[in-house]
Amino acid sequence: MADARSAAAHVVVADLFAPEIDGEDAHHLGSVLRLRPGEAVGATDGSGGWRLCRFGSGGSLEVDGEVEREERPVPLLTVAFAPVKGDRPEWAVQKLTELGVDRIVVMRADRSVVRWEGTRSASHLERLRKVARQALMQSRLCWLPEVVGVSEFSQAATAAGAAMADPGGSPPSLDFPTLLVGPEGGWSPAEEGSGLARVALGPGVLRSESAAVAAGVLLAALRAGLVRPAT
Repeated sequence: MADARSAAAHVVVADLFAPEIDGEDAHHLGSVLRLRPGEAVGATDGSGGWRLCRFGSGGSLEVDGEVEREERPVPLLTVAFAPVKGDRPEWAVQKLTELGVDRIVVMRADRSVVRWEGTRSASHLERLRKVARQALMQSRLCWLPEVVGVSEFSQAATAAGAAMADPGGSPPSLDFPTLLVGPEGGWSPAEEGSGLARVALGPGVLRSESAAVAAGVLLAALRAGLVRPAT
C-alpha cells in the first residue's frame, strides 16, 4: 500500500469503480487539508479494496489507478471494552482503528458505571462508527472495523479465543485474539468465575480505555510479527 500511504489524503467511498465523496469529505479535503486539483487521493471501500484517484474540481474524485485488493490479516482481532464517561470511548475506538483491530465491541459488564441503552445506545454506536471511519482515513488502512454493541459480558465471552484482561494473567498471545477489558470497578466475582483465560496487559491497573488500546497494540504487534510471543 505504499502508493496509498503516499497520497495526500485517504477517503472511504461506497463504490471504487465510481468513487464519489460526500459534502463533508469534500469540505475536509478542500478546505481543511487544502488539497489542490490534481493531487493524489487514495480511496478505499473499507473492505480491503483501494485505488488511487486525483482530487478534481468541485470536490470530485477522478480515477487514476486500478482497483487493488489487500488481504485481510489473520487472525481477526477483537477488543471488547466497557464504556466510560465522556469522550474516552471515542478515543479508544479511534486508536483501535488506527492499530488495525478488526472488531470493536462495546460491552456491558456487571460493574459498568456507564450504561448505554435504547436510543442512547444507538446514537453512541453511530458516533463510534463515524469515528472509526475517520480514523481509517487518517491511518490509510483499507479494512474498516466492525463496531458492535451493546453486548453483555456473557455474549462477548463466547467468542472464539476470548480472554479477560487481568494484571495477573499470562502474556498476550494470538491464541487469544479476543480480549475483554473490564469497567472502572473491575470484574465482578461472577465474571472472574467465568472460566475464561486471563491475559496481562502490563504490571499495573490501567484505566479502561487505556487497557483497551494496550490490548490492541499488543495483539496487532504480535500479528504483524513486530514482537515475539513469550516462550
